[in-house]
Amino acid sequence: MRHLLFIFLDGVGLGEASAEHNPFVTAVLPHHTGLLGGQPLLATTPMVAGDRALFIPTDASLGVSGPPQSASGQATILTGLNVPQLIGRHWGPKPDAAIAEIINRDSLFIKLKQRGLTAALLNAYPPRYFEAIASRRRDYSAIPLAVAAAAIPFFTVDDLRAGRALSADFTGEGWRTELKISDAPVYTLREAGQQLARLARQRAFSFFEHWPTDYVGHRGDLAEGRSVLERLDAVLGGLLADWDDAQGLIVITSDHGNLEDLSHRHHTLNRVPTIIIGAERERFAAGLNDLTHLTPAILNYFDAA
Repeated sequence: MRHLLFIFLDGVGLGEASAEHNPFVTAVLPHHTGLLGGQPLLATTPMVAGDRALFIPTDASLGVSGPPQSASGQATILTGLNVPQLIGRHWGPKPDAAIAEIINRDSLFIKLKQRGLTAALLNAYPPRYFEAIASRRRDYSAIPLAVAAAAIPFFTVDDLRAGRALSADFTGEGWRTELKISDAPVYTLREAGQQLARLARQRAFSFFEHWPTDYVGHRGDLAEGRSVLERLDAVLGGLLADWDDAQGLIVITSDHGNLEDLSHRHHTLNRVPTIIIGAERERFAAGLNDLTHLTPAILNYFDAA
């Protein structure tokens, strides 16, 4: 069985080479830059074809004015439709009725399930998340809505404990310190990357959502920006060490820019990085230049198996 691991980084764009505003400039990211042949993740970096990966600067604006937003951008990634164009604007953070209707009809998870393929969202959610959803104090964001639309079960604290899922911070530290779940397993960053690889080998399609990048972009400083990027890079190191390029692809992308420009707290108009790792990366990436191309590429990848 071939595998595809999709790592979604919320709020990561390609910014200017400004050490004052862009944490990518001073962060030490050996695994990311190694995939790019030593080049940095900046707006000036063109498409790169490395020994193991392709890097493609990807349009998140989609021909619609204004800064891209989370709900419409994520819905585009998850359906292959130009959602901002369909609804006439960028919208977020949570789906409105129009976006929810599109996701509920055209979710990638639905299409994979119709093909008889196994798929999962690898993030575990704590008990208070399900309580908030059930009481309607909280609405689904686009990614869990797409999973729910396909009637695919969410992973819980029990799945985290059993090693069937990961926390959004990868290591599980936040479940102990913030959520006060004292028996949550804690991994090193490298172990978390290896765990991602192990979980992805258990099914055809695995999706992982990393939202701390966007959180830091809205609320953090340069030091926090560097920290979240360097942690991500260390996870990538563990993942790459345990990934068989002949058996599957890793796709990493984002919905909009944010973290790369900490001179303000808003989303940017910058392109986002798409990194595709694996033996079939060139075929997968053929014609890929904006967020609408990801779902069709994923479906083509499995249909060609």
